[in-house]
Amino acid sequence: MLKELTQMAEKSSYIDPALYTKYEVKRGLRDITGKGVLTGLTEIGEVHSYIICDNEMVPEPGRLFYRGIDVADLTEGFMKENRPGYEETVYLLLFGSLPTRARLEEFNELLADYRTLPRSFVRDMILKAPSKDVMNMLARSVLALYSYDDNADDLSIENVVRQSLGLIAQFPMLAVYSYQAINHYHGNQSLIIHSPKREYSTAENILHLLRPDSSFTPLEAQLLDLALVLHAEHGGGNNSSFTTHVVSSTGTDTYSAIAAALSALKGPRHGGANIKVVQMFDDIKNNVSDWQDEGQLRTYLRRLLNKEGFDRTGLIYGMGHAVYSISDPRAEILKAHCKSLASDKGLDDEFDLHQRIERLAQEVIQEERKIYKGVSANVDFYSGFVYRMLNLPPELLTPIFAISRISGWSAHRIEELVNKGKIIRPAYKSISKRCDYIALDERNNE
Repeated sequence: MLKELTQMAEKSSYIDPALYTKYEVKRGLRDITGKGVLTGLTEIGEVHSYIICDNEMVPEPGRLFYRGIDVADLTEGFMKENRPGYEETVYLLLFGSLPTRARLEEFNELLADYRTLPRSFVRDMILKAPSKDVMNMLARSVLALYSYDDNADDLSIENVVRQSLGLIAQFPMLAVYSYQAINHYHGNQSLIIHSPKREYSTAENILHLLRPDSSFTPLEAQLLDLALVLHAEHGGGNNSSFTTHVVSSTGTDTYSAIAAALSALKGPRHGGANIKVVQMFDDIKNNVSDWQDEGQLRTYLRRLLNKEGFDRTGLIYGMGHAVYSISDPRAEILKAHCKSLASDKGLDDEFDLHQRIERLAQEVIQEERKIYKGVSANVDFYSGFVYRMLNLPPELLTPIFAISRISGWSAHRIEELVNKGKIIRPAYKSISKRCDYIALDERNNE
């Protein structure tokens, strides 16, 4: 009977694809030309990937702005000074400007204060009923925190800021503890629960909480911190950020809104894509005997596109993006910095393989597919490699994306509540606040 009911459900749910064209319905966040559908405004994040010349879209190298600041400039600032950048990125996204050095120190202390969970929460909510998926456990834990908040439904901006900072600080613990529970109960491994350290950055605490001996190198923490910054925000039109706007517009509580964003992020066409990149490269290494043989690699890539290899979806994971065509700035930044970690780990051959696949995939896709715009490596292509070099378990790759993106979601929720948006449709267009990056040492006299 279930099979019969399934067939009935499929038949009754089918819509003629021609009707979407007839009624000009946009299926997703972009139309067939790749142009976004304007349904709202945001000043939090902005993507530049093309210019309009003579009414034609002309692709250009991608650029990403947080509150008007080019992410390339932002990352260059803290990387040159050899310090973490995620915390000041959180401050920038939430409050609209970069902090002074003194202000950043105060903000770090505030996050450290929030880096704790309610008494018995780990035992009662995480350890007692672990599922087999960290994202589901993370969403469940966020919803459970509602019960521990005496002002859970208060929508005043001050209260929402408090809740947001709490979740931003708690996400590393919720994610890593959930993984440790799964690893223990479903993987028969020792259960190790470390407490976070006040003096550690978000990236350092993730590595400290995850590893049994809590050890990590400065270079490992630096690359993870960079990945967190690059995943923190991507405008209002991505699925999970848009979900945050939609759900927040109903007047629901912060915990429900963030749980909804987590559910959107979990999908393999959004936050789960980096896992597919890692799995695809594992498959490449198992099926291509000579990583330097471009003929073998081209054959493998064609098999992927023809649905004859790997998961038979016809996709080369990590290649292509809904917005970027010439280049994804996040992928370019990660690639520029992960070579040093690859050398440190003795993985130069794998780094070279990634670069070779990136180049050949662009050529093969252009040869095999009719596409309306160029194709380039997206952020997942190199973030998966960075996470592999950090020995992060696959189960934590999407949750780490969530640990980063909670800052952007929180900013979008606050923006929605401040502006009391009434009508929501499926995409956002950014408006820019252009300003120059100012190094911390020039901002230390607030």
